[in-house]
Amino acid sequence: MNKVKNEKLYPIGWNEDWQQKADQVLTGTPGRILIEHKGLYQIQTDHGILLGEISGKFRHEASTREDYPAVGDWVMVHSYVYEGKAIIHHILPRISKFSRKTAGETANEQIVAVNVDVVFLVMALNQDFNLRRLERYLLSSWESGANPVIVLSKSDLCEDLEAKRQQAESVAMGVPIIACSVKDEVGLDELHHHIKDGITVAVMGSSGVGKSSIINSLLGEERMLTHDIREDDGKGKHTTTHRELLLLPKGGVIIDTPGMRELQLWESEEGLHQGFQDVEVLADECQYRDCQHENEPNCAIIAAIEEGRLARERFASYRKLQKELAYIERKSNKHEQLLEKKKWKQISQQMKKFRK
Repeated sequence: MNKVKNEKLYPIGWNEDWQQKADQVLTGTPGRILIEHKGLYQIQTDHGILLGEISGKFRHEASTREDYPAVGDWVMVHSYVYEGKAIIHHILPRISKFSRKTAGETANEQIVAVNVDVVFLVMALNQDFNLRRLERYLLSSWESGANPVIVLSKSDLCEDLEAKRQQAESVAMGVPIIACSVKDEVGLDELHHHIKDGITVAVMGSSGVGKSSIINSLLGEERMLTHDIREDDGKGKHTTTHRELLLLPKGGVIIDTPGMRELQLWESEEGLHQGFQDVEVLADECQYRDCQHENEPNCAIIAAIEEGRLARERFASYRKLQKELAYIERKSNKHEQLLEKKKWKQISQQMKKFRK
């Protein structure tokens, strides 16, 4: 392949694999979604940044949120360079997708970021430190297809750093853990080790954990707005209100995401298996295959909790997440049935018009 083709896209992640996918599409030129805002998109193309929107055909054929472009997507567009505009007509197949359930009773998907290689899961070493929330982020990361890295921020505020690190390790299952402080310039070089040319990193965590400060440090400039956390509860304000893909001066790109105090899972069954291997290995040792781990004889889970080999809180978290995923699956099935019904209703109406 001639590497000169789409050369300007290589710094933001373009490579031979993406070129092969683009070659399967008969028309258009590739670009990457930098910012999404109310149906409009900033798209980095070989001709510069263009303002794009989806085509009418694209809009007609899309049925779920997953069908629409998201920050990090590679798309094929028809460019109108002199007008600074583009029409999106195709999304190239994604290599990863980080999603969560939208707030509320309905089971709808909210895509946080796509085509991410590494996820920095940022958790501040203050009142924000919460192992149960970390478990959720890890599950979503593994399910997305990206590689998680746990970032324990604001280490300058922590008096028992090693104890906190060990607690994080207890749920991390071999995931790299980096303690850092932007204020003291500690741990930032370790973050750079996970970022290379062509690598896409997403930064996720609750409001006020220091995501924007970390990104500013990596960018080498005060690009992202920052706010101090409240001293009474350790919570912070939402400083990022949208998702944005940014080019890093030392190579690679980074996606900032709005703070998420509550991360409701979305289709994370595989992530659950990977994130709770210790629990599931123990469950396989129970005498009965359908053991409920409550009062059955020879229950390996109960024995492990009583002997201190498994934290009671971790097992309770596992059961809670199991129930949450089962609920989402039931809701999703109903939602898919409604979409299918709507689809066939539209087809029926079109057929009636055709017959007339």
